[in-house]
Amino acid sequence: MRNALPLALLAALTLGTTTLAVAADKPATTDAPAVADKDFHLPPLPADAHVVQSAQVDGRTLKYTVTVGSLPVRNDKGEVTGEVVFTAYTMDGKDRPVTFALNGGPGASSVYLNLGAIGPKRVNFGVEGANPSDPATLHDNPGTWLGFTDLVFIDPVGTGYSRALVDDKKATELFYSTDADIKYLSRIVYDWLVKNGRMDSRKYLVGESYGGFRGPRVTDYLQTQLGVAMNGVVLVSPYLDPAASDDENVSPLPWMLTLPSIAAANLERQHKLSAEAMAPIVAYTRGEYATTLMQGRSNPAATEAMVKKVTELTGLDPVFVRRSGGRIETQAYLREIYRAEGKLGSRYDSNVTAWDPFPYAPQQQTGDPILNGIIAPTTTAMVNFVTKTVGWKIDARYNALSYQVNRLWHQDDDANRGSVNELRESVANDPGLRVLIAHGWDDLSCPFMVSQLIVDQMPAMGDPTRVQVKNYPGGHMFYARPDSQAQLRQDVEALYGVK
Repeated sequence: MRNALPLALLAALTLGTTTLAVAADKPATTDAPAVADKDFHLPPLPADAHVVQSAQVDGRTLKYTVTVGSLPVRNDKGEVTGEVVFTAYTMDGKDRPVTFALNGGPGASSVYLNLGAIGPKRVNFGVEGANPSDPATLHDNPGTWLGFTDLVFIDPVGTGYSRALVDDKKATELFYSTDADIKYLSRIVYDWLVKNGRMDSRKYLVGESYGGFRGPRVTDYLQTQLGVAMNGVVLVSPYLDPAASDDENVSPLPWMLTLPSIAAANLERQHKLSAEAMAPIVAYTRGEYATTLMQGRSNPAATEAMVKKVTELTGLDPVFVRRSGGRIETQAYLREIYRAEGKLGSRYDSNVTAWDPFPYAPQQQTGDPILNGIIAPTTTAMVNFVTKTVGWKIDARYNALSYQVNRLWHQDDDANRGSVNELRESVANDPGLRVLIAHGWDDLSCPFMVSQLIVDQMPAMGDPTRVQVKNYPGGHMFYARPDSQAQLRQDVEALYGVK
């Protein structure tokens, strides 16, 4: 498959907050929970811990309570087979909505949405010039959603401090597979609502990357199986349709999906990127480019014109474009566009680069520039935040991004069809549900064109504006850019009906 399963949304974060008050619900128990695998003897997780903090946002002081705690996952016999750790931010106030946040991978914790995108504290990350060794210092987040919704960040089992209490084989069955993942995470949302007396609150879900794959499926499962209806869903750089990138030898679709994002990166390097500049590129991709690819060798003149046009749009060497047949493979592009500088671009934002340590190798021999750069700062920041600031004392390893979970992941039979069916069904089931799909123009891991084509093929179901695609400057983590983050928050406020 040309565009392999993307390993999460990523972001780096930092930490540095003032603790006003810390409390624990009760002393940590020494009794280990009943577990399905009796060979496991892990020490118990701490009791829920709380701290009161504040942030200055748009001239307003947000005073809020942070809670770090856990919820059990039980099997059909009532045995605890796993424990899910969450970080919740809540404020006093009547009728406040609550938003549940999931990242992707599979294998990513929710730290990226939390300390990168929508939580009350954030760090600079995911942009050109960010280094793994930069200080992990948090500051008030001007793009936080906390001003209009409480926030609950969920770490799936195997990520963050969440853990399976069974062996890897059983964990793959119970947690590390497509369907099981949706079912237990949906139940965690349900259990948090019940535990905190919030079943009557307006409820929203935000999922990024593979969290965007989860989003429609969790929404549908909550609606139809657990009796919990979401008021809105925000999908950030979602991985909605894995099959769209298949069959690149015949179908024009895989090449149509990435060309506009490559062209957007070229425009950005020229400081010309805008929605207006992108409109004719999208139109060309859906029209002449697609039909030329489908004609193949039967129309040499059209192919020659296409190669010339693709060269113009991408800024690539015309010889490279010609030899590629106007079909620009993602990883080859990310090396080629920066080859003269000895650098590599990131598939998560192709204008974020790193040095290529193996520039003469026939294929890329190192990891992604953004992925390689975010593990250290995100881990440092979240460990300090949880253990020092909030006071949830634990000495276990924190997994910002678990390659083990990704390695163990098992896709069920219908996983490759994506979550488009559940997206349609959720919107059809609830005429009040609204969905915002948000993308960065430059993202090559989950390109915006996939979502645009998906939404354009959906029936209107009474109001076509209930499902919208919005694009912003930047890549997979476009919210790392202040202007894009501000625009995202404005669009989300419209979804939530903020006055």
